Amino acid sequence: MSTVLDGSPGSEGMAAGTIFRLEWGVPVVPHRSIGKGHLAEEVDRFESALEWARSRLVEDKAATAERLGEVEGRIFDPQILMLQDPEVVDGTAGYIRENRLSAEWAFELRMLELRAMWSRTSHPMVLDRLNDLEDVMIRVLHRLLGKNDPADLVALDGDVIVVAPNLTPSLAVKLDLENVRGVATDHGTRTAHWVMIARSLELPAVVGLGNVSKKAQDGQPAMLDGRIGRVVLDPDDTDQATFQARRARISEWEKEIAVVTALEPVTLDGQHVELRVNLDLPGESAQALAHGADGVGLFRTEFLVAGRNSMPSEEEQYQVYRAAAEAFPQGAVYIRTFDLGGDKFPMFLHMPQEENPFLGWRAVRVCLDRPDLFRPQLRALLRATPHGDVRIMIPLVNDVDEIRQVRELLGEEAAGLERDGIPYNRGYKLGVMIETPAAALDAAELARYSDFFSIGTNDLVQYTLAVDRTNTRLARLYNPFHPAVVRQLHQVARVGRAAGIEVSVCGEMAANPLGALLLLGLDIHALSMAWPSIPEIKKFVREVRMEDARKAARKALAAPTSRDVISCLVEGAGDAVDQDSFAVRWSMPGYA
Repeated sequence: MSTVLDGSPGSEGMAAGTIFRLEWGVPVVPHRSIGKGHLAEEVDRFESALEWARSRLVEDKAATAERLGEVEGRIFDPQILMLQDPEVVDGTAGYIRENRLSAEWAFELRMLELRAMWSRTSHPMVLDRLNDLEDVMIRVLHRLLGKNDPADLVALDGDVIVVAPNLTPSLAVKLDLENVRGVATDHGTRTAHWVMIARSLELPAVVGLGNVSKKAQDGQPAMLDGRIGRVVLDPDDTDQATFQARRARISEWEKEIAVVTALEPVTLDGQHVELRVNLDLPGESAQALAHGADGVGLFRTEFLVAGRNSMPSEEEQYQVYRAAAEAFPQGAVYIRTFDLGGDKFPMFLHMPQEENPFLGWRAVRVCLDRPDLFRPQLRALLRATPHGDVRIMIPLVNDVDEIRQVRELLGEEAAGLERDGIPYNRGYKLGVMIETPAAALDAAELARYSDFFSIGTNDLVQYTLAVDRTNTRLARLYNPFHPAVVRQLHQVARVGRAAGIEVSVCGEMAANPLGALLLLGLDIHALSMAWPSIPEIKKFVREVRMEDARKAARKALAAPTSRDVISCLVEGAGDAVDQDSFAVRWSMPGYA
């Protein structure tokens, strides 16, 4: 009998193979004391192990930068910095000298103390730091104990799905893609450093599964879908048939990518649809272009601050934004300002410990409170505007005063650029993300100060339904087709049309064929998604009529339940959607 485990999407793609349980953990450390005459020698041994670990990480960073790009290579910086942190180095040396502990015992003790200190918060970006700490701890302790480096993975035979409690960046870049087909972990988030690397490697991954490392056994057959965040252990005949059919369709789509990419995303009755890409890292631009992206609907800028001890400079940001604009010379590039807080906490920003971080100090609230962080970003964004159609997008706006304040700051920075003789596009566009019911209900007022709306359906669904989208126990309740969500989408689209501003969607809903049908039916003609989804949605768009989409949307707006909404959309999509596979792919509650 098959076992279905639901987690969170990490990296898109499907995989099948046998389980390989990765034994990655802190070794048992003997508690050994040192004679007084050997303390200096023991400190030297500790510092030598640190230098060895640092050199290995520097090598990993260089190899990753060469393989994936400079930005991806910087993912190793937090670990390199940790090996130089006085809290780590001086604290351990002090335990050796003062308590006559062996280097490995002193180091273990100091790292356990730091882990306990940092574990007082459950913020995911702090959890990333704990992930880095564990990576460093495992490397150094293995060196001190004379054991082989566990990061030197032996070649794996056959098609395997790697299962572990969690991964680290140094492990992710060493996975042999000739044999590793996917990764499944108990912990982790889409923003984790190693998950970003997996996406750059096009390696399917599912995270946040809770206990897959305990349930899965070596050699056990398994299937993994990185788009919906699902792992199936011991798949039965039905599971395998569904998986093979789905993968066959994907294979066919991949063969068609070159053809589909060259085609216009136009409905059967002539409506052009803008299909843009959501970018997590600059290196994804090439893949997005190859898959037919018209532009960038959401450029997440948090990679610039993840794991860093200091703020990125204005010049560094400008070069990144300029490169993004120049990569899409024919399309708009919507760059979101720092969406910090919630699940993203840079080390240099001392975030308060909060009971509900997603309802706390985050996004525009942080930026307006920290002009030393926000002003350099706004200035860098303005400097990038001459290099393409760069549009500035503000996340989690609830109140008109917030967009007014941002406009004032932009005006001040623009005036500064003029004084300095630095060019920028005076016709730059500033818009807001509609991510809460408050913003949707107040859309008419926000439209007076906005050049565009971008609906972030991931957060809009979360806040409308009071369901944490990262909580796997609540996955069945996280439903983008809830009538309350559908009616808010309609409200925002109607306000946008009346105000004459573009309304786009950059949440996961846009990558769902039925979601795309609903959005088109609401006259939202700009959709943004992860690059692997673009060919599928383009193909879908070319197989539907706007008349049918509008009719389906009208019925959906009157539907009393999520199940009825989905039924209206399935009926409206007709042959453009494989109805048998829809429930499996999207796991909508109450359907099929």
